[in-house]
Amino acid sequence: MSQGNHSTQPTIVFDFGGVLIDWNPENLYRKMFNGDEATMEYFLSVVCPLEWNEQMDAGRPFADAIEERIHLFPEYEPYIRAYYGRWIEMVQGEFSGTVKILSALRSTGYSLFALSNWSIETFPLVKERFDFLNWFEEIILSGEVKLAKPDPAIYELLLQRVNRPAEQCLFIDDNERNIAAAQKLGLQTIHFSTPERLYTELAERKINFDIS
Repeated sequence: MSQGNHSTQPTIVFDFGGVLIDWNPENLYRKMFNGDEATMEYFLSVVCPLEWNEQMDAGRPFADAIEERIHLFPEYEPYIRAYYGRWIEMVQGEFSGTVKILSALRSTGYSLFALSNWSIETFPLVKERFDFLNWFEEIILSGEVKLAKPDPAIYELLLQRVNRPAEQCLFIDDNERNIAAAQKLGLQTIHFSTPERLYTELAERKINFDIS
């Protein structure tokens, strides 16, 4: 992309979990429950559900949240403690196909930002593991700013940081709620499913980059 085209090309904003990073509590608890899917499902839907994890994403300290759950479900104490103590085992790795697209966009000169719901306590563990987290002009982390998607306020903060109108930002996320909230504010969006589909959708939007 030539320097003169930057103004007409969108700033591209990536989510992390489910788009660039394969984070899933099942990666840990499948091991801890020895493949007992029913018990794991119960644990992750009732004892430590995603809604609870979202509290830490928004800035609640893990220590406080974990003690609360132990009080409610004392029989699961070792498993609840592992949610933080063995958190890194929830991270399977990176989605290499998406990282390859990110690398190509970076090489072409696109402005890259990140907007992610992530705890400030666990983010350092992935920051040191994945080099591509250093490729963004700025990372807006829910745990740091104490706001989380799909709250419109975090998108408004993103737009302030990017310093461009909403329609000049392209937001990529795997969560439909987050996509819908971004659309309401006028951002361009891609609902992420696979790297292959992302490549196609970027091409359809005339986002030019070379992935070879």
